[in-house]
Parts: sequence; structure tokens; C-alpha cells
Amino acid sequence: MDDTGEFRPDDPDTVVVHYDLGVWDIDQRSALAEALAAAGIEHVWNGDELLIPEHVEEQTDAVFERLEAEIGPFPELLAPDEDGTEFQLDEWSAAERSSLSSALVDAQIPHRWEGTSVVVAADAEQVVDELLDAIEAGDVANLDVDADAAPDGILSVVFSIADRLARDVNASGARMELFDLVPQVRSAGAPFGITTRVWDTVVAHAEQLCAAFTADDFDPADVTTAAGDLRDTCRPWV
Repeated sequence: MDDTGEFRPDDPDTVVVHYDLGVWDIDQRSALAEALAAAGIEHVWNGDELLIPEHVEEQTDAVFERLEAEIGPFPELLAPDEDGTEFQLDEWSAAERSSLSSALVDAQIPHRWEGTSVVVAADAEQVVDELLDAIEAGDVANLDVDADAAPDGILSVVFSIADRLARDVNASGARMELFDLVPQVRSAGAPFGITTRVWDTVVAHAEQLCAAFTADDFDPADVTTAAGDLRDTCRPWV
């Protein structure tokens, strides 16, 4: 920190914590930046690295954990100086490489991309070999779409309901829409392009909001909090 209290990573008296986010996509970084700003956490971007002062490391880790639950899993980066097993995929299509990338993230396998080649942790070589065989055989789709998935745009509907209730717990129209919608989302699979983990979190928050309305010790503040949690969970996807 300088004399103005502003975070300066180049200040020799400041201990800086580095987070390498080289394998995060733009949507994930945007969600992180928004969450850090909302939490009032000082930070600076240096290329693919997020820099924070040491005294907010615990708060920042908590933000990462919350985002992991809401929009994860996130890619696990294999450091540039870390040895691994390289697979050259220059003859693969972009769609096949995208499918592999998603599978590596879901399996939480540390990796890094070097052009059209991927380098994975040495102890994951056999698992990745099996993934490559499955993708080449057409056994792994680019997106696993549930036939009973919730319709596209459902998160925008849920967000709108939650936003109205967060602003006014007496919004009866929004409350009735919520009660009608929850049984539908509870029995549906994740909508196209949304991970199961994110969808499960949305459904859980929607159920908590219903429970806040029907609690024996009803408290409007609980409704406001639950509605805000549901709205914030949906926000990155609308």
C-alpha cells in the first residue's frame, strides 16, 4: 500500500499474492472481477495473473470457493515449468479439442494448452489416453444435453422473479410464479450450456426462497436474503 491506501503491487513493503488464471475463459474472469468488486477486495490484473495484497487473501479464497460452487469447476493449470505428458492434436478439429478441454476441466486434470497441443500432469496420462480414445470414437459429445433439460432462457425467468422479490417481498405475482416454477425446475435437468453444478445451485436457492416464505417463523429479511442469493447465482448467466 502507498500513503493513499491504494494497492500497488510494485510497492516493496507490500506482500503480494498471485493467482495464475491463464486457463480461465473471459466469462469466468468477468464473474470473478464482478465478485471481487462487490466484496470490495483490492486487486490488480497483470496479464493472466490476479494480484492481491496478502491481508485480503482469506476473503479472496472465499470468493473463489463461492464461484467454484456456482459456475465451476474451473480449469486446473499445469504450470509452464512443470513437466507433463504432451499430446499433439494438430489433426483434431476445433470441436474435438473443445470437447477434450471440457472433459479435462470436469475431471479436474491439471493441464496447459500450447497451441494445438495439450500437456497434462504425468500421473494423468492413462486417463487422458482413455479420453482421447473416447472422443475419437465419438463416445464423448461436445455437450451432454439432457432430453428433459429445462428450456433455454429459464435462468432469465428465475433471475427476474428473484430480483422482484429481493426488491419487494410483497410482490405477490412474483411469489406465485416462484411457487409454480420450483416444481418444474426441481424435476428438470440443467438447460443447454449450463453445468449440472450450477443448475443444482440454482434449484437449491430457489427451494430455499420458497422455504423462507412458508417458514413458521416467517421473517421478511430471510426472504430478501434468499431472493438476493438466487438472483446473484443466476446473474452471470443472464
